[in-house]
Amino acid sequence: MTRSTIKKTSKSTSIQTTKADHHIAKLTALAIGLHVLEAVFPSPLPGVKPGIANIITLYVLIQYGFGTAAWVSLLRVFASSLLLGHFLSPTFVLSLSGALLSLAALWLAQHLPKRYFSVITLSILAAFAHIAGQLLIVRLWLIPHAGVSYLIPIFAFAALVFGIVNGVICKRLINSSHQIS
Repeated sequence: MTRSTIKKTSKSTSIQTTKADHHIAKLTALAIGLHVLEAVFPSPLPGVKPGIANIITLYVLIQYGFGTAAWVSLLRVFASSLLLGHFLSPTFVLSLSGALLSLAALWLAQHLPKRYFSVITLSILAAFAHIAGQLLIVRLWLIPHAGVSYLIPIFAFAALVFGIVNGVICKRLINSSHQIS
């Protein structure tokens, strides 16, 4: 994670940012834009979305580390909910719970042997954790009924498919950024 420096002069305070700070801000804006764009398209089943903004979170995780990825993910959730008018609504809580559980899974995966966890594996793991966080909120708060468990296979299949697709896209992004460097 990059650090900005703050210089205080007698008249004003200025923030010195680095090139990496600007790059991360652009990636965060891209994640927000992708999240908002995805919200425009109808879903075949409520709650089933490809999660294309998570590609950016994974990319940032690999390129800049967990702390920066957590900032990007959480800023995306908060900013997108404000832009879409969902802040503090059930949709916001679902998005936040999915992001938090996904980040927790990615944090745990960091401490496991790297040879077993490619970016595709991390993407699948994050997708499963994301949907688990959302289903947990649905079961405990929105629909406190055991029938919610019947949705698990459908959501798990969607998480697997979108986790693989997003992981492959992220892997290609990382490979192309290494070729450019």
